[in-house]
Parts: sequence; structure tokens; C-alpha cells
Amino acid sequence: MSRSLRRALGSMLLLLALGVLALVVGASPAQAQPGLQVVNVYSARHYGPMEQVLQRFTQATGIEVRLSQGSAQALVERLRAEGRQTPADVFMSIDAGMLWIAAEEGLLQPVDSALLRNSIPNSLRDPQDRWFGLTQRARVIVYNPNRVRPSELSTYAALGDPKWSGRLCLRPSSHIYTQALVASFIALHGERVTEERIIRPWVRNNPRYIDSDTRILETIAAGGCDVGITNHYYVAQQLARNPDFPVRIFWPNQNEAGVHVNISGMGVTSAARNRENAIRLIEWLATEGQGATPDTLPGGNFEYPANPTAPVNPIIAGFGSFKVDPIGKFEYGRFQPAAVRLMERAGYR
Repeated sequence: MSRSLRRALGSMLLLLALGVLALVVGASPAQAQPGLQVVNVYSARHYGPMEQVLQRFTQATGIEVRLSQGSAQALVERLRAEGRQTPADVFMSIDAGMLWIAAEEGLLQPVDSALLRNSIPNSLRDPQDRWFGLTQRARVIVYNPNRVRPSELSTYAALGDPKWSGRLCLRPSSHIYTQALVASFIALHGERVTEERIIRPWVRNNPRYIDSDTRILETIAAGGCDVGITNHYYVAQQLARNPDFPVRIFWPNQNEAGVHVNISGMGVTSAARNRENAIRLIEWLATEGQGATPDTLPGGNFEYPANPTAPVNPIIAGFGSFKVDPIGKFEYGRFQPAAVRLMERAGYR
């Protein structure tokens, strides 16, 4: 067989394979069952309460939610690879930065919804309404009150003080929570100040890197570290199980820009086949789904609701009020690559 004939045959087989793949991927379960109301969600959340909330949505609307889970980064890669053939109608991320990246790459579409604009503050949604924050998570300093006085704490940067050498627990640089936090520092202070005054001093304190907020808290409680940085709701989860859990929250940077707050949020995919159902899901989560009952969001996971009119779980209400840094959530995505490079340069593992 000649080389040109082999190339032609190879091209024909590739086109045939792609055609079969398109038929398989394109034939979504919703299309296979006429009349069935569904919405397909790619979700980076892995919490039981999320599934409970989606069941409530189905009960309220009759729309079945089909959930596929993975990390935010993996799901964005999946959306890129699937393109117009994706079965996903909605992308849900635990980080505003990944929502921004997905939107900037054209993977999410604008949604014109007066209900969402009235329910979600400007600071918690995309300027072009391609994604909307639904819950908020504060990245706080945590400490063992038996080993640390609150008066010893002040800012994120102050954790670089030599007194915390060997006493500090941090999440690794590979995790999206760390990347978003450092991206917010860059947005506030620039790369040079962030690297020289925050990240390198942390590294010099020889932190213990633990890739789990829950395990950071458990390590602090057991005396393996004295201070750390976690999302606030992990502390609330521990206190709900054991009110005497020996770790407390400290709100950092209250005399400066304020505490770093990220979101869990959703956007409608550009290729959504069930677009109206997708919009209805996000609208419901921004209103009725914000109810803070013990077994639902945001109460079940102890996050703060994005809708300012929604009730707040009593445990996190007990944490008191706090000042939030003014950085737009979209900046977490814009500065994420710079944050990753900075941590690599500084030796942050």
C-alpha cells in the first residue's frame, strides 16, 4: 500500500471515529428520553449537603439534576476537550478564579437574569454575568488557644515572623485555595511585595504542608502546629461535632485590606442543551436554595450565603463580623498563573 493511500485511509478512519464519538457524546440522556426535564452539572463540590440541595431543587421544579464531579481544574480541562459536544449545562467551581478562566476561554455564556442581578451582589458575580457566586468562604488564620494568644496574631504576612518558625501549617501550592489566596495578595500588593514580604518569610518558617484543611485543624488541635490558614467553615464543622474543639478563628488583616474571601459559584456552559433549566437551577440556588437549614446550603456546609437577605447558620454567625478585602473575585483567575510562578520561585511547596 502506498504512503499516500495509507494517509487517505487513516484520515477516513479518523473522520469516521470522530463521527461516532460525536453521536455518542451528543446523544445525551435528556435527548434519549423526550419530555424528561434535566440539567447536567459539572461540579467541583464534593459535599453531601450539595446533593441534598439539588434533590430539593428537583422536588420543587421537577427538573432532574445529573451530577458529574471532579476538581475545578479537571472539569475545565474536560470542558475544553469536549467543546460543543459537552453534555454539561452548568459548571460549578469552588473558586472564582476557575470560573473566570472558564468564562474568558468562552466556555461559559452570559445570562440575562434580573433575579440573579437582584440576588447576588456585583462583587460576587462576573461583570458580564457569565458566572454567579452562591456561597462565600473566608480564608482565615486558625490557632490553638492553649498555645497562642489572639493578641499575637494580626495579618497573613505576620505569619512570616520568626516566632512562628516550625509552628505553622499551610496548604500546598498545588491547591486552588492557596493559588487564589496568593493571587489576591498579588492583586493587592504586586508580585515583588507578595514574594518578599509574605511568601518567602512563610517559607523561611519551615511550614508543615498538609493538603487538607481538616487535617490542618486536627494537627493544630493535637499540637503538631500552633497556627495555620484554612477556610472558616472547616472550623465550624469541627465545632458542630465538638464545641470544645481546641482551634479558633482569627480574622486577619482587619486593620488593612481585610480577609480573603472566595466563592462557590456557577455558570451556564456555552454549549448548554438545557439552557433554561440551567438558568432556573442557578436562580433557585441564589434564592430559595440559600435557606440556611441544618441539612442544606449554606448551613449544612457552614458557608456564608452570597444572597445578603438569606439567613446565616448560627455557628458561623457566632464568629462575628469581619472586613473583607475589596479585590474583585475575577482577579483570582487573572493572577493565578503569576501566583503559581511566584510560589515556585520562593520555594513554597
